[in-house]
Amino acid sequence: MAYVGTLDLFTIGIGPSSSHTVGPMRASRAFALEIPKPEIVTRIQITLYGSLAATGAGHGTTNALVAGLAGQRPEECNPAEVLTLFEKAKASGEISLLGHKVSFAESDLLFERKERLDKHSNGMRFKAFAGDQLVHTAVFFSVGGGFIESETEVIEIRKDVPFPYQSAVELLIHANSQNSTMAEIAYRNEVAIHGEESVNARLIAIWSAMKACIESGLNVDGTLPGYLNVSRRAQGMAKRLEEMSQSENAAGDLTAEWLQAFAIAVNEENAAGMRVVTAPTNGAAGIIPAVAYFANKFRGISDEKIARDYLLTCGAIGALYKLNASISGAEAGCQGEVGSACSMAAAGITAVLGGTNEQIENAAEIAMEHNLGLTCDPVGGFVQLPCIERNAIAAGTAVAAMRLALLGDGEHKISLDTVIETMRQTGVDMSTKYKETSMGGLAVNVVEC
Repeated sequence: MAYVGTLDLFTIGIGPSSSHTVGPMRASRAFALEIPKPEIVTRIQITLYGSLAATGAGHGTTNALVAGLAGQRPEECNPAEVLTLFEKAKASGEISLLGHKVSFAESDLLFERKERLDKHSNGMRFKAFAGDQLVHTAVFFSVGGGFIESETEVIEIRKDVPFPYQSAVELLIHANSQNSTMAEIAYRNEVAIHGEESVNARLIAIWSAMKACIESGLNVDGTLPGYLNVSRRAQGMAKRLEEMSQSENAAGDLTAEWLQAFAIAVNEENAAGMRVVTAPTNGAAGIIPAVAYFANKFRGISDEKIARDYLLTCGAIGALYKLNASISGAEAGCQGEVGSACSMAAAGITAVLGGTNEQIENAAEIAMEHNLGLTCDPVGGFVQLPCIERNAIAAGTAVAAMRLALLGDGEHKISLDTVIETMRQTGVDMSTKYKETSMGGLAVNVVEC
């Protein structure tokens, strides 16, 4: 794995999970492209392990695997079409392997819920057969945020960027020595990798997709997929808030309530398997867009400033979590997903509201400090309960962290690097029951009906 940049962390994909949907789609596509002669393959067998096996069905993993084998990419696929692929494969008895028809039976997909491969809980073993002959096999891991790794791939900081860093201290040194912002440091690194025109276009595309997701979610009602029968609330919240703001007895400042509606809108779109931006995961996809939309609508921050300064600051902080801890709920619990996103959003909004580099780092630290120990315990294996509301609460925490940081001068006792390391240690110590397996917490104490 190379240097982790903003354009690595923010990718346009589909719901409901970056680690269980986006990652498996990328992994199965990568496996398909590795097969020397796909035209001779007659059967594919896939074994899922650990957390991926435990909650994959509720997270859309089965559909994603079929889509990836056909060559589809999360960034370009039709979300509505992907939602039906596994059922169609079972009904027809075949799947597509890069355009070649291959026989398929439900028994070709195996779930080893109690077995964990050494490298990561989200493991996948692929086997391609020509008749009875094994022609290709590979193991991939979905390590959070849509990132995938093979058995041998090693994460290393890339040296071909002008400002490489692996800690908040190093990031602050770069920014302050250049009399610059964290966003500008991140921008120069991105330009060195992708080129200025591509970076600008992709940042605008990411923010546009985030906005579109919020606006879509605020205008759709109904029930989310799965047997939990969770009703969508964002549309109703928006209507109620509009009525409250226009009534003779106006309720006063409703921006905090709107912020929560924005986050819920995104996560309901995600839970429905629609188009979302991984930020830095899908389970936490509502926080960064909601805080940005809040800044856009209620603080007068322009689209251009959000696409560049906000997203790049978020990305600069997010890279620290990816490099030094984890953004995977299966590895660190929800502190790795919602906690990281909350920290990133706090840094981003502090930046666009004029905070110093030290205040930005302080806001990021405050936000994560109060997410430490957050478990990942989705009811029924769906990214719905408590995930949707959790994003709404974390968006509020990010704004609160910004306010605290801007009231100070950036000086504080606990550093962001210390909090990130503490989060990593907490994730290591956390019981597997609370790491996206749905084997503990709310997942086993809520009656499913």
